[in-house]
Amino acid sequence: MARAGRDDEPDRLYTLTGGRSKPDSDAFDLVTLVVSECDPTPGMQSEHVTILDMCRAPTAVVEIAAEMRLPVGIATILLSDLLHSGKITVRHPHVSSTVPGAPWNSVPDSTTLEKVLVGLRNL
Repeated sequence: MARAGRDDEPDRLYTLTGGRSKPDSDAFDLVTLVVSECDPTPGMQSEHVTILDMCRAPTAVVEIAAEMRLPVGIATILLSDLLHSGKITVRHPHVSSTVPGAPWNSVPDSTTLEKVLVGLRNL
């Protein structure tokens, strides 16, 4: 027996993306920062409006998906639509060298990530 509303979610997601299951662009990963380049216009899909409002300041793809309570894949499809229409720009984090004094927002090298993973497993 299905719970009320449970079976509605796949239909809603299908409708949001126009039936697409993959974005038209490979410009997005979880930490890609998205920035609005314009204000929403009348007649826009409500999810696109929400994204444009949310991204007035740089916002990561994973944050957008979480705030909208959507799977990341669905969020990237919506973001791809906005990117192709020129309504957003994307910024990828810069990978820095392991030089001391690297910017705080740089992506850690794989050695650091491995050490963190080992530490978490030891907990």
